[in-house]
Amino acid sequence: MAAAVLERSFIEICGFERETLHRFREVTVDLGVSALPGGVKFPDSAGAFHYGESGKLLSVTSNRFIHWCTSGDSVQLVEQSLDTNLLNNAVRLRLSQCSVLPGGVHIQETLNNVVILVSTNQSVHRLLLPHPSRMYRSDLVTELHMQSVFTDVGKLSLQDAAHSAVIPGSLSPSTGTAWLSQSGEAHYALAAPAGGIVVLSLPPHGTQGSVSVVELKRSSMMRRFSGWMPTAIRGDQSPSDRALSLAVRELEEDCFIFALCQDHKLRMWSFTEQACVLEADMLDYMPACKGVKRNPGNGHRLRLAFSPNTGLCLCVYLAVPQRGQFTVLQLVAAGNQRYSLEHISSLFTTQVETLVDFSLTPTDIWGVWVDESNAAVVKYINFEDNSAGQWNQVFVQPPPEEEVHIGADQDPRETYLEVLFSPLRFTASAIVKALQIFRRGSERISDLSWDSLKKEVTVAVETELQSSVTEFEFSQEDYRQLQVEFWSRFYACCLQYQESLSEPLGLTVSPNTHMACLLKKGFVSFLLPCFAVDHLYLSYDEYLFSEEETPLTEEPEVGRDVLQLVQCLRLVSDAVSGEMAYEMEKALEHLQSPERAAELVLENMLSNDSDNVIEDIQNKLQDIRNPLAAMMVLLREMDLETDSEVGGDGHLTPGASVNTRISLSQLYGSSSAVSVVCQAVCHMTMTRALFCRDLLILQKLYLRFGDNVFLGGGSQLLQLQQDLIPRCSGLLSSYYLLKHISQSLASSVPMDIIDANLQHLTVLQLSDTPAQSCNRSVLSPQTVVELFYQTVGRKLIISQMYCQQQQQQGNSLLLWTHSISNVVNLLAQLLWPSNPGFQFPECLMANCQYTQLQEYVRLIGPWCQVNIGSCRFMLGQCYLANGEGQKALQCFQEAATEVEKEDFLLRLTGSEDEDAASTPRLQYYNKVLRLLEDVGLPELVIQLASLAITEAASDINSQAALWTRIFKHHLDLGHNAEAYEALTQNPDCSMQLDCLRQLVVVLCERSQLQDLVQFSYVNLHDQVVGIIESRARSLDLLSHNYYELLYAFHINRHNYRKAGTVMFELGMRLGREVRTRLGLQKQVNCYLAALNCLRLIRPEYAWIVQPAAGATYERPGASPKRNSDGEFSSEPVKRQVDILELKDLEKEYILSRSRLTLAQHHPPSAAIAGTASPVEMVSLLVQTGLFDSALSVCQTFNLNLTSVFEGLTFKCIKLQFGGEETQNEAWSWLAANQLSSVVNTKESSATDEAWRLLSSYLDLHPSSNGQHHRCVINKLLSHAVPLPDWLISSYKGVDAASLLRLYLNFDLLDAAADLVLEYIDALLGRGHQYFGIERPLSATSSSVWLPYTSIDQLLQTLNETQTNSSMYNKVRDKLADYHRLVEQTTKRRLATR
Repeated sequence: MAAAVLERSFIEICGFERETLHRFREVTVDLGVSALPGGVKFPDSAGAFHYGESGKLLSVTSNRFIHWCTSGDSVQLVEQSLDTNLLNNAVRLRLSQCSVLPGGVHIQETLNNVVILVSTNQSVHRLLLPHPSRMYRSDLVTELHMQSVFTDVGKLSLQDAAHSAVIPGSLSPSTGTAWLSQSGEAHYALAAPAGGIVVLSLPPHGTQGSVSVVELKRSSMMRRFSGWMPTAIRGDQSPSDRALSLAVRELEEDCFIFALCQDHKLRMWSFTEQACVLEADMLDYMPACKGVKRNPGNGHRLRLAFSPNTGLCLCVYLAVPQRGQFTVLQLVAAGNQRYSLEHISSLFTTQVETLVDFSLTPTDIWGVWVDESNAAVVKYINFEDNSAGQWNQVFVQPPPEEEVHIGADQDPRETYLEVLFSPLRFTASAIVKALQIFRRGSERISDLSWDSLKKEVTVAVETELQSSVTEFEFSQEDYRQLQVEFWSRFYACCLQYQESLSEPLGLTVSPNTHMACLLKKGFVSFLLPCFAVDHLYLSYDEYLFSEEETPLTEEPEVGRDVLQLVQCLRLVSDAVSGEMAYEMEKALEHLQSPERAAELVLENMLSNDSDNVIEDIQNKLQDIRNPLAAMMVLLREMDLETDSEVGGDGHLTPGASVNTRISLSQLYGSSSAVSVVCQAVCHMTMTRALFCRDLLILQKLYLRFGDNVFLGGGSQLLQLQQDLIPRCSGLLSSYYLLKHISQSLASSVPMDIIDANLQHLTVLQLSDTPAQSCNRSVLSPQTVVELFYQTVGRKLIISQMYCQQQQQQGNSLLLWTHSISNVVNLLAQLLWPSNPGFQFPECLMANCQYTQLQEYVRLIGPWCQVNIGSCRFMLGQCYLANGEGQKALQCFQEAATEVEKEDFLLRLTGSEDEDAASTPRLQYYNKVLRLLEDVGLPELVIQLASLAITEAASDINSQAALWTRIFKHHLDLGHNAEAYEALTQNPDCSMQLDCLRQLVVVLCERSQLQDLVQFSYVNLHDQVVGIIESRARSLDLLSHNYYELLYAFHINRHNYRKAGTVMFELGMRLGREVRTRLGLQKQVNCYLAALNCLRLIRPEYAWIVQPAAGATYERPGASPKRNSDGEFSSEPVKRQVDILELKDLEKEYILSRSRLTLAQHHPPSAAIAGTASPVEMVSLLVQTGLFDSALSVCQTFNLNLTSVFEGLTFKCIKLQFGGEETQNEAWSWLAANQLSSVVNTKESSATDEAWRLLSSYLDLHPSSNGQHHRCVINKLLSHAVPLPDWLISSYKGVDAASLLRLYLNFDLLDAAADLVLEYIDALLGRGHQYFGIERPLSATSSSVWLPYTSIDQLLQTLNETQTNSSMYNKVRDKLADYHRLVEQTTKRRLATR
């Protein structure tokens, strides 16, 4: 449907914002007057002022107006805009002890100001406010909210003479009007009760001056004076010229005051001349006016309208008994200050209704009446072109239903709450007032949110119910009845207040945009043009039956058939009972077949047809010549399906200026406009849902009647059954859906959920979808349609309208009758489920309205064939948000089949970074997988990825990526075997290697090494080893156990040599890098493990290659390509390969064990022991007193033991001469060495034990030439320590000559002499066994010898000293004895030969 067809009628849309209270700021003006006696009470009135540029797109006042209502002493002023939300826009002016006159408020704008003139029965007031264009100097107003002109009204001193004045005397006017002259004076024309007009004038603002008063009298005499009015002037006029209604118009340089008087005459006064320049009797224009002349008029009204084309028009309403007449006259200037009236039209209304207000435009009269039941009646008529005098209908909103239908399966409380708080029925003010009455409390209820108000109502009604209960036990049915009773009582209270707030007070029509508004006591409602098809269904019977054509079709015959068909539909509608209507509604809600439901309703109608309605319908149907054509016209008009998307891409025409774009971005964007537009859509959908329901029932009735009403016979019946009924059924479902969503309230969403949703949209790359609307009022809950219109729809709609206007070269963008209908129609098209656009569900998703989105998808599921996959995707999103992952996955899988067919899913998949995927479906799967990952559902990722692999049979890259995903999530979930399986399936070698690396690292970190070692690694063995080796060599040794893992890996595969190599490498690195006792302990264990491995191999294979000590190991973590300075390192030098056998490993083990022993006894040594050589280790061990270990190292590495004996000897010396502290310290290192177990009967000291240890070592480790004894004695003698007897005895038996030389070296002459004497005695046979001489000197023994050189030295030394002469003699004598014996022995031996 390109554009909706409009009728001449209008429909009222309340559009009230559901706020608890308008936040009126109170301003009180007290001029010190006292209330007049008699207390005249004027009726409440209302009016509006439209800015001069309210119809200009680029103006700051576009679509902006001020409306007011008066009641007693107060004037409530509200400034409203359809484009922006105005702040501080409501003020209540309270004028103490005064009553505001009918017509007593007048607003006028100047270049710089908005001036409000107020007239009361005792005072006049002027409010000077800044003009909006002066408040916002720049044209580029981009704020979402703007300040109202009332923002600073509290700063005005309204009691000052510049703003207010008291009416002189006791004039007590009954009506008035006001105007602002071009010079800035404020004039107030007041109707005196005794006749005549008094004009008060305030000087221009900011100038000095006093109030001037002018009295206009019928005698054309005038008197101007200041101050009080003499009483003589009053009372001399007959009351027949008392003005009932006043109006003012400035023409050329004069100002004319028009007065419609009690004597039915219209008088025109020139203010400049202060004379009556025209008088006309209105009864001259009224036919059959006999009797009227005698009765003074009371309800007469006067309105003016001016246009450049027609000049000044006047409309006079004469209220006479039984009828009312509007007379439209044109003022004609006859020259020379003479004027006449030209009659244009007379229009009549029935006096059954009472006129409340009317408005005149250059072409139309708009009127609002109240009927006998106090309901509003609004009509309008074109007074120029209406020969038949036929008024056009305005369909006002009926009050809420007096009774609420509660189904048997419904809870009364829930049903009443749903009706009370639905967007269309009640203002919050009505509910608040009802609540205050129901509570019987004086507490004020204000600033409650919609949800809080709902809770307060629930509590109040339930409390009232419970307080009335006297019994403790109820049947369920009794309790239900009680609930219905109390809730219906509260509902009746709300109805009463809503009716009061809905009382019409006035009507306004903008001269610029032609926007018509109905001003009510509690809110403003807007009159929107009615679509032709809705007009037909809503028309009152007298109108419907008198219509002869319809704009739906140009063919007169089809038009007549359409009208006949609609009359039949009206009969069907009247025949459908409330119960059956409810059943039909429930059938649609529960997704039952609309056709079947219509059949059930028809059955019910047929069985309860007491008024013969079916017969009447049948008779009317027979008058329709071509029912199928008429039905097709109606169905075509109601079908909102369109081929192109509304708004296209949503961007404004590039050629539009910045100002235009900014203005368009705000057009119809205020909360008032949002409410009006969306409620208009709601009313349209409600009307058309009923239309389709009745048409479907009528179509079923046609089938039942068959050939009785069909002239065409069977073929037409077949077309009806196969084409028209399904189309009508589809439209009914669509309109029911739109009706449901337009009444469904949006949920408020916590910020954390909004943030999480935004993150998900970012994953889907849909984050440019408008986010949560920031200007939602707390007190004004939006429906989801309002939310959509505000965030997405309005931009698309305004864009399309602007483009159409540019193409048509038109300028109707701000013309209310065209633009608002377009907006409503385009919004309905955007929401229409059969259209290709998918913006509405997208908006619900972006704003976290998951419950509403779920319901939307449920309702369109069975019958809508458009965007099926997109809807499944959205449903999946809802399930995800609600934590139902499996259901979500199912929906995502179902959506996959539609990916290439639907725009939304194509847009979802067509992102730039999805190059890896070859098909849209794979791209879709990738997006969903990322979404599931973001939500944190790895099990579902695995399931969906497994499904996606089947789609990627020919795409190796996608397969690899999917297998990698599956691997990752299995690994994260701890499914190690499944992760390994996924890894082996990966066709991409590099990805496979990455996965393998990750598997190794993660399982190591989790200490799940058993799994890691036991996997088979077919074709991946070398890679695994390489990964583990690389990790082992690049990470800290103590915090990671990759070497142990590698060892276990090789052991598990019986590769003992590699296992040994791994352990040996670990041992080497531990020695270099971990200089602690723990590191040395681990090193010992490593070498033991390596030894163990090699001992399990046959001897010929028990060897390993020594690991290279390259940079990789010496500096862990260093870059393999650069050195420590960051320079590129040179090519690696080829090193010689070293083979290590079992014995080499044993040596390393011994050395490492000694290091550990050293660290255990002397922890500081651990830092240097790790890399110490065997020689260095011996030195360290000796220093620490670990002589056993030192001897072990020496023996292992074939080192000389001298250093060990020297070290121990030095320890003994220190002990010998040390104190008690030294003794105590010695026990620790003595205990570390294994002493020979000798039973000792007496307590020994540390010194004794040390000497005993030395003695045992000399015994255990003999040397071929007594080298060990010699070094010990040398050490002792060098420290001047006397030699222990046991040491001397021991060494004498080994090498007495060396001992003699040592004595001589250290000048121990006495000891040397004694030794020579003993040695000679031993040779001679006395004590020879102590010197190790087997047989002494004899003829039969082997030859013996003496160290003559040493003895000669001794003798020489002794001879040279005087003190040793005796010893010298002893030695010489003993030597002489020896020589004698040697000589004898030699001779004997020679003799025996």
